[in-house]
Amino acid sequence: MSSDKSDSEAKPKKGKGLIIKVVMGLGLLGVGGGGVFGMVAAGVIGGGGKHEKEDNRPRLIRKGEEDPYAPKAEGGKEGEGAVAEVEGEGGSEYRTAYYSFNEEFTSNLKNSQALLQVALACSTRRDGRVLMWIKKHELAIRSGMLEVLADTPEEDVTTLAGKDRLQKRLTASINKVLTQTEGFGGVDAVYFRSFIIQ
Repeated sequence: MSSDKSDSEAKPKKGKGLIIKVVMGLGLLGVGGGGVFGMVAAGVIGGGGKHEKEDNRPRLIRKGEEDPYAPKAEGGKEGEGAVAEVEGEGGSEYRTAYYSFNEEFTSNLKNSQALLQVALACSTRRDGRVLMWIKKHELAIRSGMLEVLADTPEEDVTTLAGKDRLQKRLTASINKVLTQTEGFGGVDAVYFRSFIIQ
């Protein structure tokens, strides 16, 4: 009879041990799965996780570097009369590209009878997308620049410091339009090609 007693005592131990093993196995499976999920989410393994948005903004172009977005020469091809760009070795390490507004800007000055007529250009050291965007949104850019000119007091067009402030305000105006429409500005400066006060 003692063998019956030892068999009945052994069975509950086996059943209890089996339950503990199953629970521990499930626990380890859960911890391991959670760890794998965490590593995938963090991007350590696999292709999961939060994908950072690729920075697709116009980038600075070094002197001598090819601009993949460079505007084509008139007629769409390079050829007769085309002159290769030659960069100097000094100054900035980045090349500068210019955009010249075809039409002049004419505006009254703030609280004045004076009239200002200017021909303008702007520059960028970034790739050709900035130049394409300026051309594409020239109407909105012109409107914003005319607002800046109309809000300029006469004192700001008669001194060098005032003209410098006006150039900075015009640059900000272009970048504001480009940022609102394309998500990125990229214009470094505005230049006066002609400047007449009447």
